Amino acid sequence: MSAIGIRPLTGPDGVRWLRWAAFALLGLVVVYPLIELTLMGARPDALAALARPAVGQATLNSVASAAGSALGATVLGAFFALVLDRFLLPGRHVLRWLILLPFLIPPFIGAMSWMALLGVNGPVNQLLAAVGLDTRLSIFGGWGVVFLLTVHSYPMAYLVISGTLKRIPGNLEEAARISGAAPWRVLTTVTLPLMRPGLTAAFILTLVANLSDFGIPALIGLPERYTTLTTLVYRELSSTSTTNPLPAVSAIGLVLMVLAVIAILAQRRLPSDTQLTASSASSRFDVGWVGGTALSAAAWGWGLLICVLPLLALTSQALLPAPGVPLTWENLTLDNISRALGSPGALSGVQNSVMLAGGAAVICMVLGLVIAVLLVRVPHRSNALLDGLTTLPQALPGLVIAVGWLLVAPQLGIFNTPWVILGAYVMAFLAIVVQQVRAPLSTISASLEEAALTSGASRLRALADVSARMVLPVVASGGLVVFLTAVRELTISILLVAPGSQTLGVTIFNLQQAGDYNSASALALVVVIVGIIGLSMAAAVTSRQSKN
Repeated sequence: MSAIGIRPLTGPDGVRWLRWAAFALLGLVVVYPLIELTLMGARPDALAALARPAVGQATLNSVASAAGSALGATVLGAFFALVLDRFLLPGRHVLRWLILLPFLIPPFIGAMSWMALLGVNGPVNQLLAAVGLDTRLSIFGGWGVVFLLTVHSYPMAYLVISGTLKRIPGNLEEAARISGAAPWRVLTTVTLPLMRPGLTAAFILTLVANLSDFGIPALIGLPERYTTLTTLVYRELSSTSTTNPLPAVSAIGLVLMVLAVIAILAQRRLPSDTQLTASSASSRFDVGWVGGTALSAAAWGWGLLICVLPLLALTSQALLPAPGVPLTWENLTLDNISRALGSPGALSGVQNSVMLAGGAAVICMVLGLVIAVLLVRVPHRSNALLDGLTTLPQALPGLVIAVGWLLVAPQLGIFNTPWVILGAYVMAFLAIVVQQVRAPLSTISASLEEAALTSGASRLRALADVSARMVLPVVASGGLVVFLTAVRELTISILLVAPGSQTLGVTIFNLQQAGDYNSASALALVVVIVGIIGLSMAAAVTSRQSKN
């Protein structure tokens, strides 16, 4: 999208070289790893690895868990979008924050929270034993993977569906109500059919995201030998018996990339919601005291039991001296947190994560601002390609990005160094900054740049001093989101980790795998608190900027 009145690029005023520099960097960061992955994954020996029974079973498990969780997430996202945006319920703003809580928590930490809640010595099983029940609940296995993937992906589905719901013209619903239709009739005959593009987009986005998740299948699935493609790749790369795992993991990565591209193309061929333009404010439905009470109870019950209770279990495990110790005031201690934060492994993980996430944030801020300015303020026939190269990695599973950089790292001379993780972070998170900057950038009047040009400034100077400077707060907000996302990331980091480059997410995962649950929970709790505060601040900055 370009601003009206911005003149096409003409003359060697520096903008042309800026565009070539952006394409060159995208070629290095995005195109190069994907080409290498395609070439390696298409080799005959690589394709032969796909015929192994282990790969077939992992593929089946991945597709089943991703599709099942995407379906569940879409249903939950639609339910909460209707409840919060269409019904008159008390405490909607607090409830909205509550149900979005899993979105602010890394999935592998969410899995740790549920392990603490439903562990052998967890509070739920202790309560069952106290009341004389011999039943033991467990989160491990395929059903647990599907359940937790659903819990951590339905907030994304809600955000997508809610955006579509807000674009539905309110006069259509109002016309149906004037004609005598009851609220539920309006929802089923008018609202839900118009929500179909959002439902489809939410399903595909969560499907692709859940295909690439590593933390939940590793922590919840592997104890019951439930293997997905991501955990299979991790096992292949960490195995000492396999001499050259790259062809096999490249073929698996290629399969995931093809699935992701097919999903994206299928979504684009379906009807979109771009034609929906709210001609009047959408009205809220009054479903009566009984209906409102039932909906409120269901929404608040979900928020408290599914979103808050596991975090309380994680907190108790972080504050207790050992698993199984009764939860009393006398037993609470901060020793786990102080010991975990002071350990050499944790200090190294924090240092590496801050360095890599900070570096990725700075690079994404600079490159993302340049790309957003070129896309919005400088009309050019190559903008479609520039936009595609920028947003493509966002739709790719993290495993694909990690394997691509695993292949190019030796050629770039950065194998077994932190630089390979940095490159993968930039590729994965660049679109975050571009997407956050594009909307406010498009609202800037073209007359401001024209005034700068009339005063004698070059086109590049006008773009830098006017457009770019006015969106710097949003750029900073996008950089903060990149930093907080990268510092908690696991899938890419654990596949590219090298001696001396262990990140915070990998440190927590290794502590959990080693059985040091209290230290792992302590570090995870710190990450959760910092992440929630940081992402809330970034959302507040973006919201304030959009209002201005």
